Amino acid sequence: MDDQCKLSRRLALKRVALLTGAAFGASMVQSNIVLAQQKAAKEAMKYQDKPNGDKQCSNCSQFVAPGSCKIVEGAVSPSGYCIAWVKKA
Repeated sequence: MDDQCKLSRRLALKRVALLTGAAFGASMVQSNIVLAQQKAAKEAMKYQDKPNGDKQCSNCSQFVAPGSCKIVEGAVSPSGYCIAWVKKA
């Protein structure tokens, strides 16, 4: 009976460690998702309401019609520009 108590205690400790690790891992994944969803300020991305040559929000792959961006927070003009500009494929 003494051996069964040791095995049972050991099994319980293993399960607690496993559950703790799983909970910690899930919280880390959740916090990474939140961080990934945050957008940058217009100032940080050097956003301007006018195009830079042929580079403008309307032909950028980050632009979401009619007036938002996947990277820059707030409303953006289709004829605006920022340093995150990437040519739409």
